[in-house]
Amino acid sequence: MRVTDETSSRDGSRPADPPQARPDDDRYGARMPRWLPRAMVLALALVACFQLATWGFHQLIGLLLNVLIAFFLALAVEPAVDWMAARGMRRGLATGLVFLAILVGTIGFFALLGSMVAGQIATMVEEFPQYLDSVISWINDTFHTHLSRVQVQNNLLNSDWLQKYVQDSANNVLAVSAQVLGGLFNLLTIALFSFYFAADGPRLRRALCSVLPPRRQAEVLRAWEIAVAKTGGYLYSRGLMALISGVSHYVLLEILGVPYAPALGIWVGLISQFVPTIGTYLAGALPILIAFTVNPWYALWVFGFVVVYQQFENYLLQPRITAKTVDIHPAVAFGSVIAGTALMGAVGALIAIPATATLQAFLGAYVKRYEVTADPRAGFRARRRSRARDGAGEGASEPARAADGEPARAPEREPAAGAPGGEEGGVPQAARPAGE
Repeated sequence: MRVTDETSSRDGSRPADPPQARPDDDRYGARMPRWLPRAMVLALALVACFQLATWGFHQLIGLLLNVLIAFFLALAVEPAVDWMAARGMRRGLATGLVFLAILVGTIGFFALLGSMVAGQIATMVEEFPQYLDSVISWINDTFHTHLSRVQVQNNLLNSDWLQKYVQDSANNVLAVSAQVLGGLFNLLTIALFSFYFAADGPRLRRALCSVLPPRRQAEVLRAWEIAVAKTGGYLYSRGLMALISGVSHYVLLEILGVPYAPALGIWVGLISQFVPTIGTYLAGALPILIAFTVNPWYALWVFGFVVVYQQFENYLLQPRITAKTVDIHPAVAFGSVIAGTALMGAVGALIAIPATATLQAFLGAYVKRYEVTADPRAGFRARRRSRARDGAGEGASEPARAADGEPARAPEREPAAGAPGGEEGGVPQAARPAGE
């Protein structure tokens, strides 16, 4: 080492320093970036918040659906509440009267329907032995058997599937009771929220607009008014059509002598109007079935009347009633019902049409529309029709060339009187600029 130092000192050059390892080359000794722990903690926190929000949404989805139904119900009754409040009645009392009328109507409908069903069940129970005897006689005559009613009854009562069904029904009594109580609780929740939404509508709007700038406040109030108008119009138009439908079917059933005609008329009116898409078929099935028990020809008459009245309602009655309330195309309404059913089930099917009508009216108020230009093909068709009327000739070939894409020349005619230069269609002398 000394020899090397002395040799380098004689030559005047310093020995080269040994190479040092850089931080990039030392993979095991590199330090972790300072932002990486914070990023990992932030990512974990975001994932945890997302999972918590998803869990909470799934837990509260039932309550959110009830609030949504209550909101649309409040929008539907708000015009009636506003009408009574404008005449000096307190909004709370007016809302209570409207909900009382709805409750009385609902109870009356189910009471009529329940009496009809109970009467039919009692009649079927009384006449069940006769039905069974007729069925057994037909089987014996057709298949050459020797069955008796007592034997059939004993076999039915002692069958394994009937005993299993009774046992399962007894075990499911608690579950059915829980579902009934849950349904009643949901109805109470919807009624409570809708009452507060309708009674405190102005206060709710003020509270919502107080956190928005003035320009946004005007848009929110406009959207709210459109929603009230469309939802209320949908409900009242459907109610009017239900009244007309119920009275029409009641008159027919009363003429034919079908029992429970008032209850069946109410059933047809309400179900056909407030159950989307399949309501008409559900509404007509029950009167047809009951009419069949009286006379099979009566069932055919009821079926024909249901079909004819449905066409009358679709093409004449409904467009006139809903033209100013829920002006929505039938295809759009059908698609909205399907989409609402796919998203929220029966609830979505009920509120799909008023929600779509509200959205359509709101977009129509803000979307700018332009005038549609004339279709150039209309001129071609007009010239073709003119050529067909005038016949083939020299003047008829020019429009044909224009229709084929070639420029058309104006037909040569005699100079018009008073047209300078003998040019047809020339500008009059008085209308020409000076100097021409």
